[in-house]
Parts: sequence; C-alpha cells; structure tokens
Amino acid sequence: MPQERLIRKYANRRLYDTGASRHVTLDDLRGLIVAGEKIKVVDEKSGEDLTRSVLLQIIAEQEQFGSPVLNSELLEMIIRFYGRPMQAMLSSYLEQAFTAMLRQQETIQSEMAKALQSPFAPFAELARKNMEVWEQMQAATREAFAGRAAEAAKPAEQSDSKKGK
Repeated sequence: MPQERLIRKYANRRLYDTGASRHVTLDDLRGLIVAGEKIKVVDEKSGEDLTRSVLLQIIAEQEQFGSPVLNSELLEMIIRFYGRPMQAMLSSYLEQAFTAMLRQQETIQSEMAKALQSPFAPFAELARKNMEVWEQMQAATREAFAGRAAEAAKPAEQSDSKKGK
C-alpha cells in the first residue's frame, strides 16, 4: 500500500505538499489521486484531518465543471440513505463495487496493451491450431490408407500361403 502524501492546509486556504515541498491546487491533488497516490490533508494549526472535505471539494469541482458522474437522481438516492440503518451498508457496497470495477478496468487495459504490443498474436495462435488440425487429418489419412494397404496385403498373403500348401 503506497504511503500517504501529507498535505497541509493553511489558514489562508492554501495547500502545501510536504513531499514535493511546494504549494498545490485541488487540481494538482486530483492528478495525484488519479496517478494512484494516497493523500492525507491536515489543518496546519489544529492537526485536524481534512482529507474527506478536500476530497469532496475535488468531486464537487469535477461534477460542476467536468463531465458529471453523479446525476441528480443518483445524488438524491444517496442523500436518502443518510441517517438510515442501511447507510453503512451503502458505503460498503459502493466501495466494493468501485474496487471491482477498477480491477476490471485494469484487466481490460492490460489485455489491450498486450494486444497492441503483438496485434498478430491471435492470428498466430489460430494458425498454430489450424496446423495441428491439419497434421491430425494427415495422420488420420495416412493411417486409413496404411490400414487399407495392410488389409489388401492380407488376402494376397493368404492366397500365397494357400498356394504354397
């Protein structure tokens, strides 16, 4: 598990990445998260963990200015779960669903990368299988003709052996 990058939030609302020793924006933090980094945002004075509120700010910004993921109906459904017994279950379900979806996405990307590296690999495999089938057919044909030749030779041998008596 990657170590969290510590981000300090100052009273003037500026964010400071202690790992990179520079001030960052919400968009910079979004980029870190997309790249797989884990972040932890703390208030400089109180030490309070502000990670959730900053993550929600990033999502709100993306929803407002980017292409929305959460439509109004979905947001209303999520709001309806707050304060109800199923709230914890919803959180767990969403986490598991997103984890599974991310794994599938990684698998698909990996397979696509393999296909792009060797685009003719499926054709080579098909050709290999076709050659195996062809060789099996040839072997079966040889055996069939060899069997017929042996059968034809048997009556000739039998008649020769009868003549020799």
